[in-house]
Amino acid sequence: MKCVISVLGKDRTRIVATVATVLADCGANIDDISQTILDDIFSMTMLVTLEPQTADFNTVQEKLDEAASALGVQIIIQREDVFQSMYTI
Repeated sequence: MKCVISVLGKDRTRIVATVATVLADCGANIDDISQTILDDIFSMTMLVTLEPQTADFNTVQEKLDEAASALGVQIIIQREDVFQSMYTI
């Protein structure tokens, strides 16, 4: 299952490492990643493939929510088909 993950918040160390570790622990693969820092705001978008037999969407979402709280950032995960539908006219 393909998913889009967005991370936004005040820049600090370990954001990428923490999110990548959560995904690795869930058996997910990072297919593509883009990040930037605007002034002091960190922004990252990832395209990932989840392996539902290892960790389903809800499990990954819960673990990312925990990481977001620990890091003080916002992390949103969406199924790619839902993401695409939101931006199709």
